[in-house]
Amino acid sequence: MSNDYRNSEGYPDPTAGEALSRIAANEKQSLRAFRPIVYICSPFSGDVETNVANARRYSRFAVDKGYIPIAPHLLFPQFLDDNNPDERELGLFFGNALMSKCAEVWVFGSRISSGMEAEIKRAKWKGYHLRYFTEECQEV
Repeated sequence: MSNDYRNSEGYPDPTAGEALSRIAANEKQSLRAFRPIVYICSPFSGDVETNVANARRYSRFAVDKGYIPIAPHLLFPQFLDDNNPDERELGLFFGNALMSKCAEVWVFGSRISSGMEAEIKRAKWKGYHLRYFTEECQEV
């Protein structure tokens, strides 16, 4: 136990120092605790800039709730062209592969795009656990 914590009068306080060290270690460990993976399902096409910002916000919401988010519509458009039908299909296929690794599928927003509809249909068909949220991240 080598800590140099000192009390308010400047004297070494190993008991408090050890307690604070353990608290810090527990906090650090909790960041590495098990986190289920969730699939983020939200619109991409249309107002892409707003939809990407929303998907980032939904992903952050999942992190804050203790999950690992997978948002394929944030990843695959980086190198696949969503306006090319073949590449769009490839992106949806990749997303389906990732969905199979997730504990839950989280659907965000009141508008269900055609891509989301396909993802939801597949999730239901495969028996995946679906959860629905508003744009403000309130579960419905």
